[in-house]
Amino acid sequence: MTSPRALSGTAFATLLLIALMMGANHVAARIAFNNGVDVATAVVFRSLVTAVVIIALLVLQGARVRFTARHKQMLPVIGLLIGVQSLCLYSAVARLPVALALLAFNTYPIWTAFWARVVYRQRPERAMLVAMPVILVGLALALDVFGAASGLGASAQWARIGAGVAFALAAAGTFGLALVFTQHEAGDVDGRVRTATTMTIAGLVALATVGIQGGFHLPTAAPGWWGLAILTFLYGTAFTIMFTVLPRLGVVGNSAIMNVEPVFALVLGWLILGQSIAPVQVVGALIVVGAVMVLGMRRR
Repeated sequence: MTSPRALSGTAFATLLLIALMMGANHVAARIAFNNGVDVATAVVFRSLVTAVVIIALLVLQGARVRFTARHKQMLPVIGLLIGVQSLCLYSAVARLPVALALLAFNTYPIWTAFWARVVYRQRPERAMLVAMPVILVGLALALDVFGAASGLGASAQWARIGAGVAFALAAAGTFGLALVFTQHEAGDVDGRVRTATTMTIAGLVALATVGIQGGFHLPTAAPGWWGLAILTFLYGTAFTIMFTVLPRLGVVGNSAIMNVEPVFALVLGWLILGQSIAPVQVVGALIVVGAVMVLGMRRR
């Protein structure tokens, strides 16, 4: 595993660019949601376009696709989980300030440790046990769970944020389980192939949801079309960079640096959407981001 300290300036900047694009993707999604687009429609566009891009890369690069019986069993499960995660996270973004939705989602390392313990009987590392309460305290501050910063009180605050937080935590839980399954059951699959299959299945899950809901909910105004186009472009471009540029820069897999995504979303949400949070919530956000980054950058 490449040590974070060994990253070149170009690799570091590229990772920050990916985090910026992923944060901006969620801000664009909120614009689309505010202009008639529903969650399932956004996930269909985002996932299937990204799948097409990755499949095109596989064809151009002449990648060989081989699946074992185990892969054929588990890749659809992983894709289903990512489909549910995508629907839940965008549902949270539609209901909460974007940065807060992403912060609640950033509890996924806790969920990953939980599922690894439940499914594979793996004991969590000491660093994770230390980080868990820190992340939860930071999240409590960021979400203003007692309603002190908003002045609403706990009951009114949870009436306002409860559904969004529930969706964000559901997204974190399903994503954590998908990560555990990926590590243990599909870690030897080419990352490009795994992403292509995952995005395809996630898109099909969202497409089925669209059918259940009676069809696509397309934008009702020009900003909605721009939001839908930008979120699709940013998501697909970020994944393309991850699988074409990062390997050449010596970066293997994901990096903790990309966990600054909620910080970018906080700034963009304020600049573009006019979303703001209290100073104590900003402190909580930085605690969560810092703890998750420390977890990701620890030596293994």
